[in-house]
Amino acid sequence: MNRLTTSEAGYDLARFPEDPRDPFRAWDAADAYLLQHLEAVDVAGNVVVVGDRWGALSTVLAAHHPVQISDSYLGQRATAANLERNGLPADAVRLLSPRDTPPDRVDVLLVRVPKSLAFLEDQLHRIAPALHAGTVVVGTGMVKEIHTSTLDLFERIIGPTRTSLAVRKARLIHCTPDPALPRTPSPWPLRYELPPDAGAAAGHTVTNHAGIFCADRLDIGTRFFLKHLPDRSGPDRVVDLGCGNGVLGLAAALANPEATLTFIDESHQAVASAEATFRDNTGPDARARFVVGDALAGAEPGSADLVLNNPPFHSHQATTDATARNMFHGARRALRPGGELWVVANRHLGHHATLRRVFGTCETVAGDPKFVVLRAVRR
Repeated sequence: MNRLTTSEAGYDLARFPEDPRDPFRAWDAADAYLLQHLEAVDVAGNVVVVGDRWGALSTVLAAHHPVQISDSYLGQRATAANLERNGLPADAVRLLSPRDTPPDRVDVLLVRVPKSLAFLEDQLHRIAPALHAGTVVVGTGMVKEIHTSTLDLFERIIGPTRTSLAVRKARLIHCTPDPALPRTPSPWPLRYELPPDAGAAAGHTVTNHAGIFCADRLDIGTRFFLKHLPDRSGPDRVVDLGCGNGVLGLAAALANPEATLTFIDESHQAVASAEATFRDNTGPDARARFVVGDALAGAEPGSADLVLNNPPFHSHQATTDATARNMFHGARRALRPGGELWVVANRHLGHHATLRRVFGTCETVAGDPKFVVLRAVRR
């Protein structure tokens, strides 16, 4: 936990799930720069915060009752926990996902620039109709996160845009809404057809909402995994953990029509993509659940026969194996004895060592110079 201090108060903030081993803070210089700037701004009316990563902005601005629009379930949980931690009412911040309808009027729009330019584009398109000539629009991000393409999006979708000087490697984006700009719909979601080497899913169409990793093509790690998925039959309970657009779970369902699938991701956009992908490519008898959540934290012990996992190794801009470790421990709890976790990962990440510690066993099923497919069995 770290303390963020403003001119008016101090706030104890933490990420979610809180982990004493986590070296990363729940806020950074970009959040602090924006909050310092707002001390000289009349923050009034309907305040919307887009992309608040761990609830730092929303917590500090709780007195203004902001609407937070976040794609991250973990970010939403962090916001709720940080409000409680600082003695603020739970209803001080209204939590929305990108799948919800945004407010119809916005007087102050604060944007934490996301890693995904596509997600920023989609959100600006969705919220632009609610802006008016007097809306205060301020974005923030670290210098390495703000590019010419970032500024072009603000300029094209909202209005004239300029940036601040850099402070502690952070920068602000100031944008003046132009009501005369043509209002065009978001170009998202995108759809593409899976290539011939995509195993059982080859030739099927994938839906990708904005913000999904590798939204316009099949990423090479998943492509490699699809060639080496386990050949199983019968009424398996299969979990696509960290499902993204749901390609792995779709392939498992097509290869074994008796299986029941569960798609889980902490991203609302990912789960919506997985559901669209699954529904568009399977028959009415296909069985699946779609869960936005913290990996397998809420799963019943022994409730899964097979877990498929392509774990991320980034949390926003930070490189970390914390998410993968959380997924592996959750998979072990959820699997029945004899159940299997199959993982694809970059070879250099060394997940085989973590899996041996968690499961007591790990087998390399396949590998190439870049990727490995690992198998761990619940004893």
